[in-house]
Amino acid sequence: MAPHSRIILVRHAQAEHNVTFDWSIPDAPLTPLGKTQATALAPLIPHLQREVDLIATSPLTRTVQTTLRAFAPAINRLGGPSKIVLVPEAQEVNAVPCDTGRSRSQLQHDPDFAGLDLEPLTEGWNSKSGFWAPDEGVVAERAAWVRRWLRGRKEGTIVLVAHGDILRRIVAGPAGVSGGPGWKNAEVRVYRFDPGYVEGEECFLDEKGVVAAAGGWDVTSTEAEVLASEGKL
Repeated sequence: MAPHSRIILVRHAQAEHNVTFDWSIPDAPLTPLGKTQATALAPLIPHLQREVDLIATSPLTRTVQTTLRAFAPAINRLGGPSKIVLVPEAQEVNAVPCDTGRSRSQLQHDPDFAGLDLEPLTEGWNSKSGFWAPDEGVVAERAAWVRRWLRGRKEGTIVLVAHGDILRRIVAGPAGVSGGPGWKNAEVRVYRFDPGYVEGEECFLDEKGVVAAAGGWDVTSTEAEVLASEGKL
């Protein structure tokens, strides 16, 4: 179907670092409230549970936990967790422990990752260097890679669960990253490819609306850094 696919982008539910502002928490998981938010999101989007053809997620713990809860009906319909596609390119931006994923050998023993195909997690995916570095130019290219990957899929309706900072880059347009409000926890937005750019390397997206949000405003590590520099945190 791409480049005519409907792209559903979702931010993860509340994670531990969102509450404590402790960026040293390794691969920060959801809080109990975050798990409730993710579970509560599922019945808010019944049409997507019926219509989604592919579910993809960043391989960080909080996005996987959100995906498994928020899209449980669709996952069951599509054949179980093994059908979820891990997209390491959609990992969060910064090189801090809370935004850094774990190695395949660690994830193989984590119950949250049971049944998931870890093959996309190649050596160095969590190194935060090279293609994975937090440098703004590198992140912009990684976000463009995600858009091209979405464009190359054959499915008609695609869900991608990711993070606030990388989502800002994925949905950036020709003018760059928007300075507007960020994403709420467990927020769902619908996009289509911009027909004016869909054939190009950037293949920008065009927002069609916010479908639902089960959480509130919890800042990302980048947003917290900006607020702190302005004396607002």
